[in-house]
Parts: sequence; C-alpha cells; structure tokens
Amino acid sequence: MKMNKLTTWILLALLAGIGVGYLCHALAPDAAAAKEIAGYFSILTDIFLRMIKMIIAPLVLATLVSGLAGMGDGKAVGRIGGKALGWFLGASLCSLLIGLVMANLLRPGDAISLPLPDVSATTDLKTSSLNLKNFITHVFPKSIFESMANNEILQILIFALFFGIALGKLHDKTALGLVKTCEEIVHVMLQVTDYVMRFAPVGVFAAVASVITIHGLGVLEVYGRYMAYFYLALALLWLVLITAGYCVLGKEVFRLIKLIRGPMLIGFSTASSESAYPKLMEQLEKFGIKDRITGFVLPLGYSFNLDGSMLNTAFVAIFIAQAYGIEMSIGQQVTMLLVLMVSSKGIAGVPRASLVVIAAVLPMFNLPEAGLLLILGIDHFLDMARTVTNVLGNSIATAVVAKWENAIEPVDAALAESDTVLPLASEQQPAALAA
Repeated sequence: MKMNKLTTWILLALLAGIGVGYLCHALAPDAAAAKEIAGYFSILTDIFLRMIKMIIAPLVLATLVSGLAGMGDGKAVGRIGGKALGWFLGASLCSLLIGLVMANLLRPGDAISLPLPDVSATTDLKTSSLNLKNFITHVFPKSIFESMANNEILQILIFALFFGIALGKLHDKTALGLVKTCEEIVHVMLQVTDYVMRFAPVGVFAAVASVITIHGLGVLEVYGRYMAYFYLALALLWLVLITAGYCVLGKEVFRLIKLIRGPMLIGFSTASSESAYPKLMEQLEKFGIKDRITGFVLPLGYSFNLDGSMLNTAFVAIFIAQAYGIEMSIGQQVTMLLVLMVSSKGIAGVPRASLVVIAAVLPMFNLPEAGLLLILGIDHFLDMARTVTNVLGNSIATAVVAKWENAIEPVDAALAESDTVLPLASEQQPAALAA
C-alpha cells in the first residue's frame, strides 16, 4: 500500500476510533461495562501486534547477515567502515540519551494513567532478569532456532554477527549463494511487512476506540502534548548533530545543509528515507564527496545510523512506561538504552522500523506492548520529522567520514548550486566496495 493511502486510512481510522470510543463511553452504564466493551476492541489490537512480532526474527537475521557479508574484508573497507561505525555509534548513543532525558524531563505519558493489561493479554515472549550477570549471559544464544522461536532479538543479532562476518570472509559459490538468498529473504520480508502494515488502520481504530471507551475524550490532549514534546526533543538532536558536524567540517556544514534541503523535503513529505536516497547521493556529490565514500558510507548509514528513529525508540518506551504508571530505575533505563542501541541496527529499511524495534524490546522490560498503539494514530506525523532527522544525520556522517579520509574535492560553486544531474555515486558503488 502506498504511504499516502495508508496514512489516509490511518487518519480515518483514528477519527473513527475517536467517534466510536466516545459513543461507547457515553452509552456505557458504568466503568465495568466500558471496560468490557473495550476488551472486544483489544482483540483486533492483539491480532495486529502478533503480526508485527511475526516478522521480527526473519527480518533481523536476513538483513544483518546480508549487510555484514556485503561489507567484505578489504583494508580500505575496514578502515572507512570502522570510522563510519564509530560515528554511527556515537550519534546513536546521543540520540537515545536525548530521548531518555527529554522523556523523563517532559513526562508526556503521566496524564494517561492507563491500567495494566490483563495477564491473558501478555505475549509469549520471554523476559530476562535485568541484573548484569543474567543480562550478559542471556545475550548469547544456545540455539538460533530457539532464539527465533522466542523472538530473542539480541541473541539473533549475536548469531547474525558471526554468520555475516563468516560469509564475508568466504568467496566460494556456496557463500555467495547464501548471501544472495539472505538478500532475497529481506525483499520478501519487506513485502510481508507491507502486507502487515495494511492492517495498521484496524489496529489504530481498535486501540483508540478502546482507550476512549474507558477514559473519554480527555485523553486526546495527550496526543498534542506528545507531538510537541517529541518535536522539541528532535530540535535538540538537530542542534547536537549540527554542532558535531561543525567541529569536523567547520562552516562547510552549513553549505551541506543548504544542499540537502531538497532531499530533506522529499523525506519529510513522504516519511520515507529511501525516497530521498537518490537525490541525497547527487547532492553529496555536489558537496564534493568522492563516490567511493558516498557509495559505501551512505548505504551503511541507512542501516546503522537513523538518529531520529533512535530518539523515537527511547522516547516511546519511556512514554509507555509512564502511561501505565510503571516506574523504571535509572539502571533499567540505561540497560534499555544499550539494548535499543544494539537491537535497532539492521532493520532500517522496514516501514515504521521503530515500531518493530519497540515491539521486540518492550517485553524484555515487562512493558505492555499495547502501549505502542497509543501513538500509532499520529505516528505518520512523527515519522515525517524522524525521516528528516535521519537524512540530516546520514548526510553529516558521510561528510565527516569523507573529511577524515581527505575525500572531499573542491566543487565549482555554480555547478553545486545548479540542478544539473551528476552521475550518482550508486552507479560506482560496486567499485567503491571493492576498493
């Protein structure tokens, strides 16, 4: 389903959920009856959540394995990749920290005070103890099949790390065939994800109707406050990213931002980082970045460096905890930050990837998964801002790595400002990866 059609249906479902929920709340004779009516809506939300969890394990495994195997083992790739990943990890950590700090300071979920779901509504995902010893040992899988069956995302990541690097070292036909198979699995799972997201309007309708049936229309003001707080947190992240870019690029960072205004607008209007990708590569080339850097770092960033999505995962997780009145200690929040930083890597191509990451991580911290549907109705507006942030973050990261590699060439100012279509770096990507 095209994004604009899906967004329209989600907005209609949101409005329908508000209307139906208001009627149910007004007509319910008492709170117990309202809760019983809301329980019927929760059937639809449970089905949608199960379908979301259905795609997690195969998607994470196939995406990470194919990505790691495709990096190869050349010295140039290792050097450039190491610098890029170092920047990505630092940017991800900053994004998550800003999300956690702003969610704790602004506390957008306090006004909701939802009751915890019934025990029967909980998932079958295993939760591990949060002490350091059990957490570390639990990360390493005993069996990849057991890990996938239980959707243990960190264990899947560990296996994918070893398997992907091993495939990258081998160059025989069998290894190449396995890599190609994993790439095809990714394409299939993305299509499955598209099918699953077609049910998002149903999940939104049921979630909103259920909440308003119990609490009335007063809960709606939480949505407006949540969006305002989230945009404020993103503005702070922009300031951090631009400042970090200025430390390396100097005043050239402002020329970079001016050049990428077009791709950022495309990303904002479509809420899709992928839609901005071709134009972004063209503009980075106009900035003077050599093809071999753009062709390697930018695709890597699209998998490992989505700063807006990083902030969103932390912000939403704390919001859900606040909405259900669950207090999380500083130690638990720091642990969750580390889990989010690891588990969010590798599934950036998924529509609404943050939703998949949060759905995988919430059970590990005994947070109700149903809470993420509270914001799904306005998620497209949040996604538009996240996408712009992702485009900005990846552009700065690519330029910074190019600066470190002395791979920024002087570009004629008139050419850089023109709309002339330059050869895209993606056309030279195989040669860049082989360098």
